[in-house]
Amino acid sequence: MLLPVEGHVAERTALASAVHSNQLPNSLLLHGPGGVGKQRVGLWLAQLLLCQKPTATGPCDACHSCRLAVRLEHPDMHWFFPLPRPKAGSPDRLGEILEEARGAELIARRSEPLRPTVPDGMAGIYLAHIHVLVRSAGSKPAMGSRKVFLIGDAEALVPQEASPEAANALLKLLEEPPADTTVILTASDPEVLLPTIRSRMLPIRLRPLPDAQVAAFLQQHASVPAEESMRAARLGQGAIGRALGFVKLGKADGPLEETRAAARALLEAALEPKPTSRLAAALGESPAGARGAFSDTLESLTLWLRDLAAVSAGAEDVVVNSDATDWLRTQASRYPAAARGVPAALREVETTLQMAQWNINPQLALAGLLRRLHQRLS
Repeated sequence: MLLPVEGHVAERTALASAVHSNQLPNSLLLHGPGGVGKQRVGLWLAQLLLCQKPTATGPCDACHSCRLAVRLEHPDMHWFFPLPRPKAGSPDRLGEILEEARGAELIARRSEPLRPTVPDGMAGIYLAHIHVLVRSAGSKPAMGSRKVFLIGDAEALVPQEASPEAANALLKLLEEPPADTTVILTASDPEVLLPTIRSRMLPIRLRPLPDAQVAAFLQQHASVPAEESMRAARLGQGAIGRALGFVKLGKADGPLEETRAAARALLEAALEPKPTSRLAAALGESPAGARGAFSDTLESLTLWLRDLAAVSAGAEDVVVNSDATDWLRTQASRYPAAARGVPAALREVETTLQMAQWNINPQLALAGLLRRLHQRLS
């Protein structure tokens, strides 16, 4: 069952007002930082559109349609999201296989609604899935007077195999959607979407939540201790989904916490005077094929670099890795030239991130990056 929507009150109020006055467009794009709650707000809007007794501020939460919606069981609420491409099965059965996988994933999301937002570079939204969506959009609603389609992480239409065809098939639906159909896309980086798709949708930006609000949510719904929840909220930068990635899962660190630790180790290696330290760090990187994890580590490294510059400049109030402020102070003291080299170092990381989109060997790319970072920071 879905947990309550947290925050984004002004945006939801505007959406509810548009629904109440029958002025909501048939195609919307919810965008904002990863893990900020875009898909949850999209599901809330779908529930409102399907609600049998909607109010001026939102769904009633009591009617049969609302109860089905929060259980992800409403037949007119269709939620699509990136999935790994099946390794077996004929192309003719790909759509059927993907639908089976989507059904299994929906069951898992009903039982585990709290999940950290961790990008999966091996998942995508494929042409076969869009064909299923388009066919469903052309049919009549199963229960009420309307159908709602939510496509989460719509950027996966672009970088994956057959994505131009998938995006263009979706474009046809967005150009002339049936009168009884609403399509909602979510994207962390809307610029990745085709311009022709963006131009046909009403963009709505969801902004980060206050750290205190994120921490309170973690305490109430994930039973995270107060101190740990504040640390995770700061690291999540206003996004509940990201904050969950920094919380311990049983005895293991969250996936984003592991990435953060790996990025800190890279910065330590880049600062060390001995080249053997940098080589050892590069060889410890996963071999080619794990480009998604490699890019995530580099993204985290940019935060460590910015935090190092902030501490050096005496602006510790903007440090994201606030639990490592003492360590950052030590590094700033040991390497006084590092702060001046951070802008150039960030450009080096950005260049390597761009290279990571292609078929490169992460170990070789990282060895070169750490050597250049050492030059910039020392």
